[in-house]
Amino acid sequence: MEKSKNNQNKITAGLLAVYLFALTWIIVFKMQFSFQGLPDFREINLIPFAGSANVNNQIDFNEIIYNVLAFIPFGIYISMLKPNWSFLKKIAVIAGVSLLFEVLQFIFAIGASDITDFMGNTLGGIIGVGVYIVFCKLFSTKANKILNVLTSIGVIFLVALVLLLISGVIRFKF
Repeated sequence: MEKSKNNQNKITAGLLAVYLFALTWIIVFKMQFSFQGLPDFREINLIPFAGSANVNNQIDFNEIIYNVLAFIPFGIYISMLKPNWSFLKKIAVIAGVSLLFEVLQFIFAIGASDITDFMGNTLGGIIGVGVYIVFCKLFSTKANKILNVLTSIGVIFLVALVLLLISGVIRFKF
């Protein structure tokens, strides 16, 4: 039983590493393969929703939703690896990583550091922690195994997307 749990933790840690690599590539490196493709501006927005993309003077919620969705897996992974941590400790780590991404964008002048992104990322992490709690209630001891299978499928799709972007089959303009 303990060996199975240890194997599940190794799988989870590996999936978390791939996820964090992809998240860094998406958020910090804007899905670029060279430094020349990165934006060259430094901006900071500390007013919630003020920096969000506006279309016809209305907030475009797509970017906010993407930020929330991007961090849901992080909340799941943290909960799987550290189930005994308090809710607040898990959220502190998620918020800290989100803040790190925003600060890196500012330091290296590769985009806008936005409080709305930080809030969306943190909310996504909170949702991920909630998803983990629900899975534990529904599936008890098999929750981690089921979540590892589901997140493995997600990683396969993520790798496939990256390969399609690299090959030029899909084009994405940030």
